[in-house]
Amino acid sequence: MNSLEQFAAEKLSALERRALRRQLQVTSRARHPLVERGEKTLISFSCNDYLSLSVHPAVIEAAVEATRLYGVGAGASRLVTGNHPLYAALEARLAAAKGTEDSMVFGAGYLANSGIIPALIGQADAIFVDELAHACIWAGAKLSAAKTIIFRHNDMAHLAELLAVHRRDHERVMIATDTVFSMDGDLAPVAVLADLAEAHDAWLMTDDAHGLGVVPKPEGAGRVPLQMGTLSKAIGAYGGYICASENVVALLRNRARSFVYTTGLPPGTVAAAIAALDFIAANPGYAARPLALAGRFTAALGLPEATSPIVPLIVGGAAEALNISEQLQAAGFLVTAIRPPTVPEGTARLRFTFTAAHQEDDLDRLAATVKKLLTPRP
Repeated sequence: MNSLEQFAAEKLSALERRALRRQLQVTSRARHPLVERGEKTLISFSCNDYLSLSVHPAVIEAAVEATRLYGVGAGASRLVTGNHPLYAALEARLAAAKGTEDSMVFGAGYLANSGIIPALIGQADAIFVDELAHACIWAGAKLSAAKTIIFRHNDMAHLAELLAVHRRDHERVMIATDTVFSMDGDLAPVAVLADLAEAHDAWLMTDDAHGLGVVPKPEGAGRVPLQMGTLSKAIGAYGGYICASENVVALLRNRARSFVYTTGLPPGTVAAAIAALDFIAANPGYAARPLALAGRFTAALGLPEATSPIVPLIVGGAAEALNISEQLQAAGFLVTAIRPPTVPEGTARLRFTFTAAHQEDDLDRLAATVKKLLTPRP
């Protein structure tokens, strides 16, 4: 065995011992929220496609028609020849939805944050990051080489203390946080964050990947100069975006390396996102269902009231989380176990996500099954 093979084998063995090795599972989502794994049909409570728009006929038809008209791929980066005509319509809709002057679409949410942050701040600057912020925010912070200062999760007093101590040492400062935290489902106090940012001349950036389309716009959202998000959750397509002023977007088009040096999204993907945004705007009652169903689930289990379509059930150990996930699968439900390093050590969990396509009866059966699994046996 050569050194590379030995290295890989030892790392995999260590993951196995800690119940942390991950495996890809072939999953067909054509009938979402029903999924096919192997020979079994499961009801998925693990998908971020909160409105099932990735399989909606109107969204699919928009993607097919755009593909016929413009082709399968973009052909080049957007600054070369990949800026096909559909981009202008999508970016106009995103800017209108967020109340900003302009917007800009990236190839993915991860590419957005890993490009936006280093384009705006550098080695002499500082970025204050919520400790539970998404991995792509941390990646962008590291690429920027700015001093990264961590504040306790949603602890505004701690952030205020840190700003009071460190702000004066840096010319430019950014505060970065999720709007809806992807593993806990709770919400950032955007209005307070905006107050602190304005008081300390800091640039606030919020990542609304899990909020757009399904969570009411938070108080203070209009005071956030950098509003980032993705098109791969409730929108059901793919890509990332930033909504900001015309000047900031123009600067990012020139300096964000993950935009400049990446091929544009396929035309069909952009068309699908446009159709999805139009559907959400026309169907507010449908878009409200995921949050309402999450609230029904938390009420059934006596959990804190859901504030987003994401509900975590923390069980502690990775092996225990895997065991409960397997038992739920045996009962016909797909609920993925989330383990470190995605979440902190000792907080492995079942992450339930609710979609507009879920039925109340199925949700009630899920709650009853979870309650039974968690009840100690005599």
